[in-house]
Parts: sequence; C-alpha cells; structure tokens
Amino acid sequence: MFKFLFVGKSSHCFMVSYAANFFLLNFSYHFMRTRVKICGFTRVEDAVDAARLGVDAIGLVFYPPSPRHVDIEQAIEIVKALPAFVSVVALFVDEREARIREVLERVPIDCLQFHGDETAEACRLYGKRYMKAVRMKDDVDVSGLARHYHDAAGLLLDAYHPGVQGGTGSRFDWNKIPEHCALPIVLAGGLDADNAKQAVRTVRPYALDVSSGVEVKKGVKDALKMAAFIREVNEGDRIR
Repeated sequence: MFKFLFVGKSSHCFMVSYAANFFLLNFSYHFMRTRVKICGFTRVEDAVDAARLGVDAIGLVFYPPSPRHVDIEQAIEIVKALPAFVSVVALFVDEREARIREVLERVPIDCLQFHGDETAEACRLYGKRYMKAVRMKDDVDVSGLARHYHDAAGLLLDAYHPGVQGGTGSRFDWNKIPEHCALPIVLAGGLDADNAKQAVRTVRPYALDVSSGVEVKKGVKDALKMAAFIREVNEGDRIR
C-alpha cells in the first residue's frame, strides 16, 4: 500500500516506501496475534465471562451425545448475551442437513465446524464459512486434506480416539503438523494454561481451541482458568 502512496519521481520517496513496507512485513510477522476459541459453552454467564476476558470466538456444540451439547433455546440465550465482535461457531458431527438449517435459521452463527466424516461438498452447502476438524491419526495427510477442503476457513487439528469425536482433553504429537499448510491451523486437544504458551511458540497456529482445559466440569467453564489460558497465549505471542 505504501509503495503506491509514496513512489514518485525522487529516489527518496522510493526509499521511504520500501522502508515502510519492510517495517510492516516484519511487524506483522513478529506481532501476529494467536486467536483463541473456547468451545463447549452451556451457560450464559460463562460465555459472557469469556467475552469480557477477550476471547475471539465461542463454540456451541450441537451434538447430542456430547456432555456439552446445547439445544436451540440454550444457544439463542447464550448468543443474545454476547457483545459485538465475538464470533459464534456451531459444531456438528455428521448431522442431517435439515437440522443444521434449522439451527442456522434460529441462531446467529458466524462459522460452522464439522467434526465428523463430512465431505467438502457437504460442508459448503450452507453458504457459511466453515472449519473442518481433523482427528490426528498416525497416517493423516494434513496437506492433502487442506487441498480437499480448499475453501475452508481453517483446519482444526484434534487428538484421535476411536469412537470419540473430540473433547477428550488429550494432546496429540504436534510433530505431525506440517510446517507449512495452505489453510490456517487451529490447534486443539489437551490444551490448558500450562501448555498454551508452548503451543503458540512450537506450532505457531492461527488459533488455539480449548474446552476441557478451562472447565471445572464438562460444560461448566472456570473464569480464572479462561483468564489464565488467554494470558498465556498472549505471552506466547510476545516471545515467539
């Protein structure tokens, strides 16, 4: 942008524009902020606390087998209490199209998160930004999945457990994550305030997604744990 604003006939103007571009590129690299999504809210007061603490996004689980599952009426009340600029993510697991459309008609949702075996075609049916969750099996090809879900807003990488669709509180081997990926990486699985800073410094993800690591019990968040988690993420950004 500065090059077009400042380049003129003099070499001095060119040098100013070059220096400005160099500064901006280096500033954005060293000070890029890791986003924080906290998933699995079931109570209005917990979501309000998270927003007050500076969370970027909250996750609502529309998967009945989950202990963090919410119905549409609960979701409406939670979202209604949120201030501006907090994104709402709706999590589904191999859900029927009709049910997803019912949620979207009644709840203001910013982004969809698909945590099952949904195809790319199924994910893009709703005209909404979406993330595809990837359960990190030993043979998973993250780069290949990024190509397959090329229009996704990100890939959410979570621990793999047979028969369990995330939310286990278990961490996977971060060495499985490719250094470069065509899509933003959202890191999940076993995160808490004790390892959030390490996750930011080691993986350098676009965002961290936490659930059990900030709870007193499943579905009930702890404001002190949420504050500590966000603080450690911010600290990781300052020193990475």
